[in-house]
Amino acid sequence: MPSFVIPEKCDGCKALDKTACQHICPNDLMVLNPEISKAYNREPEMCWECYNCVKICPTQAIEVRGYADFVPLGASVGPMRSSDSILWTIKFRNGMIKRFKFPIRTTAEGTAVPDGGFASSTDLKGPALFTEPASLGLPDVWQLQK
Repeated sequence: MPSFVIPEKCDGCKALDKTACQHICPNDLMVLNPEISKAYNREPEMCWECYNCVKICPTQAIEVRGYADFVPLGASVGPMRSSDSILWTIKFRNGMIKRFKFPIRTTAEGTAVPDGGFASSTDLKGPALFTEPASLGLPDVWQLQK
């Protein structure tokens, strides 16, 4: 199910130029209605259900109905973000609540190394994934001899 905004909770990020959900949406679906200072998903059918807008919303006004395999009908899932982690709360339809805490990325914006620290970008263009030899503890990718 696509993301949807609960109007009663949304404050339009205090009617700034661009809301947090607009800034983070990878598909540019979230927009601000300037007349009422509320955000909304302009094309729900195009939503990837990536949860980016849900996680970044400061007022927790955006929800995505969870997938049926872990959030059955009548249940809810919601994140609460802190500076170093994100806490997911899943409330099942029988009232049981489970919480899961995961660390969030702490790499400063713009400092990620695209090639993963490998010296040559030609390694990335090879037939094997660039992390396979290192992650397997091998000096090179093993190949079948002819």
